[in-house]
Amino acid sequence: MLFAEIQYKIQNAKQLDFGQILNESIELFKMIWSQGLVMFLLLMAIAIPAIFVIYIPLIVFGILGESHSSMLNNLAPVLILVSILMYAFIVFVLMVITLGMKAAFFRIMFQYDMNVIGKDDYFYFLKRPYLGKTITLAFANFGITLLAVLLCYFPVFYVIVPMNLLVVVYAFNPELTVSSLVKLSFELGNKKWFLTFGLILVAGFLAQIVGMLLCFVGIFATASFISVPLYFIYKHVVGFNQFENLQIE
Repeated sequence: MLFAEIQYKIQNAKQLDFGQILNESIELFKMIWSQGLVMFLLLMAIAIPAIFVIYIPLIVFGILGESHSSMLNNLAPVLILVSILMYAFIVFVLMVITLGMKAAFFRIMFQYDMNVIGKDDYFYFLKRPYLGKTITLAFANFGITLLAVLLCYFPVFYVIVPMNLLVVVYAFNPELTVSSLVKLSFELGNKKWFLTFGLILVAGFLAQIVGMLLCFVGIFATASFISVPLYFIYKHVVGFNQFENLQIE
């Protein structure tokens, strides 16, 4: 029932105003920029140690050096394989964490936009009962993007829009199946592709310009602005009437 209702709203979506959404995004960002900064810092705090782990096999190579060259020659294939597997695993874990925290950030936007009282739970989708679905969505995101890359990169520009919208659709419809979430994100992306792509470009440009004006460190604070227009696209197309009982815990 929920899937059909959202699908109907997407198919019958009204024309959206680029300038209005951009202005609304700026106004909301003034309220939630610190939450976006916290999210970015949390991601950095998780990513930096994870990246260090990737280099452990290389550090082993460096420590052993030429004094153990014969042993290194024997272990080289194993260490290379371990490095590749470790790299792939850590990258995927970071993808899952990033997707989960971005989805939670959209809930935080809803909280501030709609004046809903509650705590800022950045790990909402990385806990039960949503962790499994977040992992599956990250895998689907990776698979679709990889397929687009294998098709000579041009399709990447197309899937950028639905893959970004997938996170916001998931944020407010976590009870839907993964296939339904992916389908809705593509339908919404197809319906509002040029608008969404344009807003992503402009929001990204503004985030970088303002960040650089704040002595580059400000980029950490403005990076999350790119996500805000996606929230308003979803809000104006689908709305939150069916989420009247949504609780920000």
